[in-house]
Amino acid sequence: MEEPSRRKGVSGVLFCLSLLCVILDVQLDGVLGATHVETEHHLEMGRKLLAAGQLAEALSHYHSAVEGDSKNYLTYYKRAAVFLAMGKSKSALPDLTRAIQLKPDFLAARLQRGNILLKQGNTQEAREDFEAVLQRSPDQEEAQDQLMKANELEELQEEAHAAHHRGDYSTTITVLDRVIEISPWDPESRELRAECYIRLGDPQKAIQDLTPTTRLRNDNRAAFLKLSMLHYSLGEHHESLNHIRECLKLDQDDKECFSHYKQVKKLSKQLDAAEELIQEERYQEAIEKYESAMKTEPNVPFYTNLAKERICHCLVKIKRAHDAIDVCSEAHQRDPRNVNVLRDRAEAFILNQDYEKAVEDYQEAREFDSDSNEIREGLERAQKLLKISRKRDYYKILGVNRSASKQEIIKAYRKLAQQWHPDNFQSEAEKKEAEKKFIDIASAKEVLTDPEMRQKFDAGEDPLDPENQQGGGGQGGHGWPFHFNPFESGGNFHFKFHYN
Repeated sequence: MEEPSRRKGVSGVLFCLSLLCVILDVQLDGVLGATHVETEHHLEMGRKLLAAGQLAEALSHYHSAVEGDSKNYLTYYKRAAVFLAMGKSKSALPDLTRAIQLKPDFLAARLQRGNILLKQGNTQEAREDFEAVLQRSPDQEEAQDQLMKANELEELQEEAHAAHHRGDYSTTITVLDRVIEISPWDPESRELRAECYIRLGDPQKAIQDLTPTTRLRNDNRAAFLKLSMLHYSLGEHHESLNHIRECLKLDQDDKECFSHYKQVKKLSKQLDAAEELIQEERYQEAIEKYESAMKTEPNVPFYTNLAKERICHCLVKIKRAHDAIDVCSEAHQRDPRNVNVLRDRAEAFILNQDYEKAVEDYQEAREFDSDSNEIREGLERAQKLLKISRKRDYYKILGVNRSASKQEIIKAYRKLAQQWHPDNFQSEAEKKEAEKKFIDIASAKEVLTDPEMRQKFDAGEDPLDPENQQGGGGQGGHGWPFHFNPFESGGNFHFKFHYN
């Protein structure tokens, strides 16, 4: 009685299994059908977005299409087309290779891959692709042209390396110009040309060649380090710091990059701090900071030149005329065409009341920068001061520097007024000479102790010059500030000094 029951149970299980299989088949068919539809949808959307130039969105759809159907060679080819449109040839190459693996006679993919390989400078692999295309389609013109370029490139590469080996860097550059025209994505050719430019003393062109190699090679720390050093040698310390940081992003333990990073960071920090101090008008502290920077980097001429230039500027600002002239002159010897140095030395000469030399420096600066309003105005002021000094220089009359304080001016006036008071002299000739000097001394004191009048005089205008007076009235005597000459009033005139 148990046997029939067991057979009945087995039959039931088999029936259930059969039913389950049918259900699973139906569900699987549904899933596969949906995946195919979705893949086609992604391909269609990718095509439309690519045509509209929306590359990032198109790429997203092609990613989904590849995931949905990894055996479809066209999905890889179309995604490669998007990568190429985005300028990502390295990303396109694996997709083209996969498309060729899935369909070896896919000539469009072979031709496209050959073009990329040729631009990367891989002549042998590029030639294989072009030859494969021509084997199936002998009349394919693009493949014929590219195969000829591949052969030419190989010959040029050999010629460039031979010229470089014998030290003929100019010829190497000339040959590499054509090499890079054919293979612009070849980092090796650019690095070789950069080396030649460095040898010939043209770091700027070397930088132009090395910059793209940081993207053409993976983990190109050597290029980042070399770029940082080149920018550093040119005085571009911020650019130098940016490049060396990129090197450390790739490997924070890179000893060469870290050593250079510490040097650049220290110097850059000192230079930035010095400029901030100048902006805050803390000139003495700025001088000390620039002196420290010269000690940090004594071997790169640019930084010493810069420090001398800025120290020159600071010394002028704190009116240390003699020191400024010395430092500015050294800076001028180092960089004769530096307009800033010439301007600052001119101002130092003005402080030193050497107006002829100030005019000379401003004239030389104008030759190098004829459009600068600052230089033009400085020259005009120096010329006015020179003209006035040939008539009457109030600073020279009192024997004080242009940076003298009011107290120093009054002290000098007292001493000279007592010395040249007419009552101190006996003969009429001596008295006349003393009167003239006394009036000049009093005029100088009047101008230089009055802030407004002193500012006018410092700007190249004599406020006591009759030519500068409205209405042409002018002053009495030789410029007596009280509008009359007491020595011409008749009789005996005795002074009582009232010092301000």
